[in-house]
Amino acid sequence: MSLLKSRLAVVGIASVVLTGALFATENSYAKAKKAPSITYKNLSYKDFTLNFAALKDIAPLAKKGKGNVDVILPDTTSSTRYTEFDAPYLDEAFKDAGLKSGQYKVQNADGSDSTFITDAEADVSSGAKVLLIDPEDSGTGETVESYAAAHNVKVIDYDRLTLGGSRAYYVSFNNTFVGTLLGQGLQSCVSAWGVTNPKVIVMHGAVTDNNATLFANGYDAVLAPDFASKGWVDVANPAGTWTPTVAETEFQQAFTANPSANALLSPNDENAAPIITYLQSLGIKPDTFPVTGQDATLVGLQNIIAGYQCGTVYKPIYLEAQSAAALAMYLRAGVKPPKGLVNGAVNDSVSSVEVPSILETPEWVTTSNMEKTIIADKFVPASLICAGSYAADCTKYGIH
Repeated sequence: MSLLKSRLAVVGIASVVLTGALFATENSYAKAKKAPSITYKNLSYKDFTLNFAALKDIAPLAKKGKGNVDVILPDTTSSTRYTEFDAPYLDEAFKDAGLKSGQYKVQNADGSDSTFITDAEADVSSGAKVLLIDPEDSGTGETVESYAAAHNVKVIDYDRLTLGGSRAYYVSFNNTFVGTLLGQGLQSCVSAWGVTNPKVIVMHGAVTDNNATLFANGYDAVLAPDFASKGWVDVANPAGTWTPTVAETEFQQAFTANPSANALLSPNDENAAPIITYLQSLGIKPDTFPVTGQDATLVGLQNIIAGYQCGTVYKPIYLEAQSAAALAMYLRAGVKPPKGLVNGAVNDSVSSVEVPSILETPEWVTTSNMEKTIIADKFVPASLICAGSYAADCTKYGIH
């Protein structure tokens, strides 16, 4: 071999070696540049407390996931909870879970199905990867969930289950048990207030709301033996609504037709409030005409201490909001939610499927436990409950 050929061969070998070395170096560098592993906690539904601290344990998931988490709440009239509690609690939950203000949004459709749908479409177009939805009816929810599925966006049913929907998960309270508490609450109040021969008007929430159906399943089961024994009389069952003014009209019509009625199963505080005002206008005295409620609203709590409402089903919404936010963070990051978080399943009676669910536990609140529940949880401060003419009632029951 000539000297020139030898030198060329050496240069070729060196070139191969150098190229291989460079490739190995670049490959090692690429491996070194890989994102570090993310450490986060597998939360349980029992981890959530009033201080929202548990959500900080999954804040690293915010870096793992991409896209927005957007919430659409139903209205501002069926219950004050959506503006007074759900919206601020969800906002706090997402912040503590590590999302920046531009990575989540909490909206309210103001009772409009078309607004609900257009909000959802706009959210998907703007980069939402997870939607939390609480539509007033299942038809609206189905439309949104079909649109979301077509765009690879995951959906969580929040508070209400969309019947026939395609959501991934459901977050709410045990709503049949909510109804059970309403029925048991009316029973205890009828006894405590000495109502003889109870003649009950049994009201219902909106028939388009699956929660209203579940509530009714609960209280109907409790009251059925009372009505069957003929000790109690079921005098009227109005059609049902979540609009307080309509509820008042329904009650007035039922009461006019049945003036001997002396008790009311109302499914929430908002519907009960105008009815109680109407009863007061007729001269009904405190502690004589039992009325139930739900949601622990300010007006409901004041009606309780004044003796015009038996009690209210308190749902610690701060637990529901944290559960929903945590679930959304796992889904956004592409991580399967831990078994300890998803503590139940609810049947979608239209789709005939069991929907993985997080179900929190409600509680019946009266004057006897208002201090250690509503006030201790800072849900409604005593300063508001005890304002003005209600100060004497608070003193009477040791609420401060």
